[in-house]
Amino acid sequence: MTVPAHDLRSGKGHRDENFPVASWLIARRHRAPILAFYDFVRTADDVADHPTLPPDEKLALLDALEADLDGKGDTNPEAVALRRALAERGLTSRHAKDLLAAFRLDVTKLRYRDWDDLMSYCALSAMPVGRFVLDVHGESRATWLSSDALCAALQVSNHLQDCRKDYLSLGRVYIPLDALAAHGLGVEALGAEKASPALLACLHELSKKTGQLLASSEAFPYLVKDTRLGLEIAAIHRLARRITGRLMARDPLSERVHLNALEAAGVTLAAIAGKLMRPAGRVLTPSAARDR
Repeated sequence: MTVPAHDLRSGKGHRDENFPVASWLIARRHRAPILAFYDFVRTADDVADHPTLPPDEKLALLDALEADLDGKGDTNPEAVALRRALAERGLTSRHAKDLLAAFRLDVTKLRYRDWDDLMSYCALSAMPVGRFVLDVHGESRATWLSSDALCAALQVSNHLQDCRKDYLSLGRVYIPLDALAAHGLGVEALGAEKASPALLACLHELSKKTGQLLASSEAFPYLVKDTRLGLEIAAIHRLARRITGRLMARDPLSERVHLNALEAAGVTLAAIAGKLMRPAGRVLTPSAARDR
């Protein structure tokens, strides 16, 4: 191991993500711990995604990040900063460690058997992010179920958007193997410049399943007590719905799915207006949301 994880950062920051991270909607007092968490996670993610670093070195760097988080070293500034932020707020390191477990999987596990296998990965790679933000705000764990569904949907939508790049640059396939096989496909189909009709059908089916996760989390913005957090969740949910809608209709191998800055701003403002205009007493339950 020749360099600390910090030196392998890609340069990507929280403003470059597909969905808001500690945006202006979040109260200022909560932004610092969320951004400390983000910087730690981004550092670990960049290690796992490094295109030339050998797997054993990646795993060693991830172990070093965890050691610093536990107070056994001070090599990685992102780990030290998060460790201090957690101590100041009396928060657990569990969520950060779950994400480290996901990044170890990114290094060692390149295929996912079926949807349940993928959801098990999302339980480590996505759900802890929402749970951490809820913990920062002191929200009830009763909100975790809706948060988990939304976070899993965000993760899968990213996988669908990036399926070609993940396969060609990292050899990773998050598209469940049984979904590909059901359409007579192997993983090599993801390397094409344009999706075949069979692959397009497969990806659209997975996009519909992602939409079902979003439907089950539609009540989430109304379940949290913090008003500003509720607005951010509403914006993220609306953005996810828009992207998932595109994934149901477009070819992510050859067509743009990401929203540009102007589109994202318009969707965010619409979500905020919708959240503010809905009376507090008219809250959808998750089951009611699925029936809509």
